[in-house]
Parts: sequence; structure tokens; C-alpha cells
Amino acid sequence: MRGEPSCPKCGGRVRAPGLFSDTWQCAKHGAVHPLQPVVPPSVEALGVVVHRAQVPVWMPWPLPVGWLFTGVACAGDERSGGRATAVACSGPGPLGGPGELLLIAEELGVGLGARYAGIDGPDPGPHMCVDTSPHGKVLAAGRPTPLWHVDHAPPDRAVFAGEARGLWLWAIAWPEQAGLLLYDELVLTDLREAGAEVDLLPCGALSPRILG
Repeated sequence: MRGEPSCPKCGGRVRAPGLFSDTWQCAKHGAVHPLQPVVPPSVEALGVVVHRAQVPVWMPWPLPVGWLFTGVACAGDERSGGRATAVACSGPGPLGGPGELLLIAEELGVGLGARYAGIDGPDPGPHMCVDTSPHGKVLAAGRPTPLWHVDHAPPDRAVFAGEARGLWLWAIAWPEQAGLLLYDELVLTDLREAGAEVDLLPCGALSPRILG
């Protein structure tokens, strides 16, 4: 996936703006915010995304014990800025074994979260039953934020979604049992507002989950 921007909805090739269009174009999805190439996780790579982002860059902070930052992705170009961000973290699961968590913030219609969730997109709304009590909760930038299960996702993962700061917030955990993390009011920080402590962020190997 390194090297060229791709469609955030399907991973397909995109055509750069030119004479006939002032937007990035996917043959299947039309105008899109291009997903930028994913690079190995580092504080520097995270800083590039944070600087460009027009939406939150959510991360559990502090990270759960034993967990590492394992990837970041951004959809958008230099002109529009980041319209969707995804942060991957990996560590010991609540019930033992390895666990992985992907947190996505995005504007309406970008479709990156739905792609990672493995559902028809672009947004989670049609797959959420908000008439019930929330199934999970996080504290996002100090605000209690309810999350609901997103139906029709593959059985190997737990998918939650809600709204934070007027934007979609997705939380996707592998394996499904790792979704228990979302029942304990995980504390999320928007890294655009974080201080120098981000420089001490422990980084692990690139998570294959963020490659889609």
C-alpha cells in the first residue's frame, strides 16, 4: 500500500485532480478523499498526520498496560487536510492473547471506518440500533461518549460507533472479545491537543489491520 494514494472506501487506485476534475476520483466511488500511503509507526509519522488533520486523532491515553502504538492513516490531501484519521494500537487482550484496536474519526461520507469495519458504507448509521442503551462508552476529550454495536460486521471483530465532536467515531477491536475494552470507559485523547508527552509514545511493529 506504500507509494500511492488510494480510495478510502475500497482501496482501489485513484486519479489525481486534473483538467477535467478538481477532486481525486475513484472509478467505483467517484470523488473521494484519498487515503495516503501508510508508513511504519513512529512519533514522526504520527506528527505528520496530527499536523494535517482537520478531524480528531483519537488515541487511548494513557495506553492500556502493555499496549503499543502500531500505525496511523489519514484520508485527505494537502489542500483539504485530513478528513479521516485512523490510529492502531496493539497489546494484550482483556481475556488473554493479543488484541488490536483501531480508532477512526471521520467526516460524513468519507467511508474509511466502514472499510475497516468490513461493512457496506460509507457511514455506520444504517447499521446502528440507537433505540437501545449504548453498548460501550469512552471518554473522548473529557466528554462521555456512548458507542453502539455496528451490525453486519465480520465475526472476527467487534465494531462500535458513535459521535464525538460532531464527527463519526469508530472503535474496531480484534478479536471480537477484545471489544471488552470498550465497556470500561476507555479514555481517549485527541492528539492534536496533546503535549510533549507524545514524544514518549511506545511504538510497535506496523499493524496489518491499518493496511485494510
